[in-house]
Amino acid sequence: MSFADDYPELSALRVASLVRDGRVRPGEVVAAAFARIEREEPRTRAFTELWPRRAAEAAAEVERRLRAGQAPPLAGVPIGVKATEGLTAFQTVRLVAAGCVPVGATATPGPGTPWRTWGSTPHGPTLNPHDPGRSPGGSSAGSAAAVARGMVPLATGSDGAGSVRVPAAWCSVIGLKPTNGRLPARDRAGLNTPGPLTRCAADAAAVLDVLTGTGASGGATPPARPWRALWSPTLGLADTDPAVAATARAALDRLARAGAVDVREAEVRLPDPAPCWTALRGGDPEAAEPLRRALTRAVDDLFARHDLLATPTTPNPPHGHQGPGEILSVALTWAFNITGHPALSLPAGTTPAGDPVGLHLVARPGREAHLLGAAAFAGRRA
Repeated sequence: MSFADDYPELSALRVASLVRDGRVRPGEVVAAAFARIEREEPRTRAFTELWPRRAAEAAAEVERRLRAGQAPPLAGVPIGVKATEGLTAFQTVRLVAAGCVPVGATATPGPGTPWRTWGSTPHGPTLNPHDPGRSPGGSSAGSAAAVARGMVPLATGSDGAGSVRVPAAWCSVIGLKPTNGRLPARDRAGLNTPGPLTRCAADAAAVLDVLTGTGASGGATPPARPWRALWSPTLGLADTDPAVAATARAALDRLARAGAVDVREAEVRLPDPAPCWTALRGGDPEAAEPLRRALTRAVDDLFARHDLLATPTTPNPPHGHQGPGEILSVALTWAFNITGHPALSLPAGTTPAGDPVGLHLVARPGREAHLLGAAAFAGRRA
């Protein structure tokens, strides 16, 4: 098989390794990426714009750096760039400096609806890779779909209420929201933090290390001892679909049988995040602050006795392109944009009806390594 045939299944780290070893040239990787995009884009609509000339220039720059004896950690890796971030965003600049090659802008929601769990392109809405009649989630819709379809091994996202984690769940990829404040926020309220979408935990860990300039990820190393994981299908807030809850719980149980977690159960009832989130986004920090303190205190109390908090990523399966109706798809994610705790969605499987589900893991501030280690274990053993 040729490299182009293998490309859709390769991780970002594998691509970078092949490029650094001289087994594949950056230009060949870019050609493979665009060939895959040409094949998959009509049935996915993940991109709003493609950048073949810019990608060729970036690949040539990677080639020049390699000839100069440099070894960028993500040399030659094609990436999708969330359209609302663009090429000048902190996340994109750091990834390009690490050797990544931006190939295009990925879809985000268009105007006209209050719900943001969809993507818009000049050719119509972004389609869920599992079912074209369903939404891929959002707002990092195109990024998740492009990664799921093998067009790029990683893509950028940003998460202000669940905008990385929700599409990760519905497209069956990994989506990481780092601890708020670890990376520059995308909004004035400090809710919206950059984060990657990938197909494997090691790639997400590599991106986190590039973005932070540290070894904060722990290299996505599986845990040496089972982490204490508190399971809550609702957080006392959501009307979670029973099939979604059962699928996420089954994924958590697989991690337990593999020795990654020790599952605990207790009643969890968090304060409603809605008024605090709305006040923060509305520019009223004085009204939001007592609500934020109460919510953060409630979440911190859970971590006094547990290493991880586990929920379904969303309370509902992917909705149709007409929207979610009265369902709040971010009901289980947006509390942690307020408290700042890091969180990750990993593929949990599908319901009996075939709907993709994410397992949502939350950790103490600064403990992204716990999340990535569990995700690595899931990828290895699930």
